[in-house]
Amino acid sequence: MTVKIAVSGKGGVGKTTVMALLAGELRRQGQAVLVIDADPSPHMAQALGMAGAEDVRPIAEMGRLLAERAGKTEGSPFYNLNPEVNDLLRDFMLEQDGIRLMILGAVRTAEGGCACPENHVLRKMLKKMLLTAKEVVLVDMEAGIEHLGRGTVAGADCLLIVVIPSKSGVRTALKIRQMAKDVGIPRIFFVGNLVQSEADRDFLCAELGEEPAACFPDSVLLRQTERDGRPVLAVREGLNDAPKMLLEKMLTAA
Repeated sequence: MTVKIAVSGKGGVGKTTVMALLAGELRRQGQAVLVIDADPSPHMAQALGMAGAEDVRPIAEMGRLLAERAGKTEGSPFYNLNPEVNDLLRDFMLEQDGIRLMILGAVRTAEGGCACPENHVLRKMLKKMLLTAKEVVLVDMEAGIEHLGRGTVAGADCLLIVVIPSKSGVRTALKIRQMAKDVGIPRIFFVGNLVQSEADRDFLCAELGEEPAACFPDSVLLRQTERDGRPVLAVREGLNDAPKMLLEKMLTAA
């Protein structure tokens, strides 16, 4: 199976946790998985239990490397529009138990709305991975809607919008869905998280105008696992089969 899945949502809704649990379910079903952490505050390595996670440096922080790859020269307004990134894709990945991880870090625009050379390279890398990967790709995007306005994940096959049972969370989720439609992402799903009761589920259904593809419970075990610094992808108890249900819903709609 080859599918490119981006995960978005308002800050603090649990995107990283949902994505790690989905990665774990994909591995249990025998799928090879590539995880791309494009969040400005990356935590995916810890959530996946990658060895040496605390020592991993996001590529976005390697300013000199990115500037050189972009062909940027001091005092020049020009840079390489087609930077070579194949070796970066190969050399800056972690791999463990059938899951590969690349930590991009923030994919932002520079002041004044112009894309700086360094971030141009980051976007080139992300686009290349989305277009050429041979496994399931999961992209943890930065919170909010700005990345969609820049078309950063326009190459994704599917967008998961994580939303919690709150008015503000729903407002952001609906904005993300509209922008995802505008950039042409073919499949868009809401994913409920921190759902404590049927009342929470009913609230999401009513406010979103549709039932979420899956609802992840507000799990004490997940919170404790994260606090202990242990990988959350291994947690299976008390999830009401939400990762499996989400995957089945996406595949059925393919």
